[in-house]
Amino acid sequence: MTADSLAIAPCGPIFGSIRPPGSKSITNRALVCAALAEGPSLLTGALDSEDTRVMIESLRRLGIAVEHDRAACTLNVSGCGGRIPSPGAELYVANSGTSMRFLTALVGLGQGTFRIDGVARMRQRPIQDLLDALTQLGVEAVAESAGGCPPVIVHGRGLRGGTATIAGDISSQFLSGLLMAAPYAQQPVELVVVGDLVSKPYVEMTLAVMRAFGATVESHELKRFRVSPQRYTGREYPIEPDASAASYFFAAAAVAGGRVEVQGLSRDSLQGDIRFCDCLTRMGCDVRYESDRTVVGREPGRPLQGIEVDMNAISDTVQTLGVVALFAHGPTTITGVAHIRHKETDRIAALATELRKLGAAVEEREDGLRIVPGPLHGAEIETYDDHRMAMSLAIAGLVVPGVVIRNPGCTAKTYPRFFDDLQSLTRNRPS
Repeated sequence: MTADSLAIAPCGPIFGSIRPPGSKSITNRALVCAALAEGPSLLTGALDSEDTRVMIESLRRLGIAVEHDRAACTLNVSGCGGRIPSPGAELYVANSGTSMRFLTALVGLGQGTFRIDGVARMRQRPIQDLLDALTQLGVEAVAESAGGCPPVIVHGRGLRGGTATIAGDISSQFLSGLLMAAPYAQQPVELVVVGDLVSKPYVEMTLAVMRAFGATVESHELKRFRVSPQRYTGREYPIEPDASAASYFFAAAAVAGGRVEVQGLSRDSLQGDIRFCDCLTRMGCDVRYESDRTVVGREPGRPLQGIEVDMNAISDTVQTLGVVALFAHGPTTITGVAHIRHKETDRIAALATELRKLGAAVEEREDGLRIVPGPLHGAEIETYDDHRMAMSLAIAGLVVPGVVIRNPGCTAKTYPRFFDDLQSLTRNRPS
């Protein structure tokens, strides 16, 4: 491995057990609720990554004390009781979409001027729908870049409350950010989703984290939400391992054969991405759920089968399934994920390009892809500074010689030790 590339070594069937780091999505949601809570909170099992570090640093710039013990994977958060201490701040979120969206809503509770910026790609990721909703709730919020993209300027005077409509088809994080700030509005908040809501499990996750910190939300079929003025209460809160990260190890067992056990995740996970395993079951893998772990296996002689699947609810695992599809008999068609074009990169276009390099025939569609396996061969994979491109395409290299991942360090966004953990699994043999 060099600073700019990593060659993946093919291996035989994989056997082993692993516990991925804490969920990024849950960690950043718990940080917001704990920051606004009355009293201190202790978050255990927290993820340490670029996305969580920029959130922590931003909260500190807002005057909220956060102590991070990286070795123990804990975060001690001194809640501000809904009163943001800083009269204004410049916040930098790198390429963390959750941080950008959640903080934009959160600083609307403050008193002062707040500016939130990120990397060049963040300045291409639309946020106007969130700003429009905040305006309806009494917050002055504007985007500086063309097309309603960051940097964002928020002139906070507190969240008045009332009714706001929010588009559901670009990012569920808009809605999640508003929901988490809503308990501290001066009046009840009613949020109405316009159009189809993408990534619904992530909104359900938001509601679950809010409940854990003592807030209640009236919800009607995830289309209309009502939040009365109330308070979060500080608490000790355990964070699950990241189910999106687990998908790479499940995929490793699928393509290389063998058996991989992921600790700390069950069918009852807060994270919708555990349903990725349902796709693997349909493709021919054996999946077993236990109370504190999930095991995926495939006998090396048992072929994988292509499937047709709407992945709207589990869109962070599209790239992972795209790689598994390379090794299936017959085509795999993925639909319902047009919104992933607005992620760290245009994930539909990027995935199509890189799978073609490996030998597949890929039809790119507006809301997904059709992947037809072909004779596979090695290639140098571009990752587009997208952590999920790097981690998912690396799995192909466990079987196909000559796969080289460019910019492997981009995995620091959510999983700094990914390649170390993957290598530790490939060394294991059945006991």
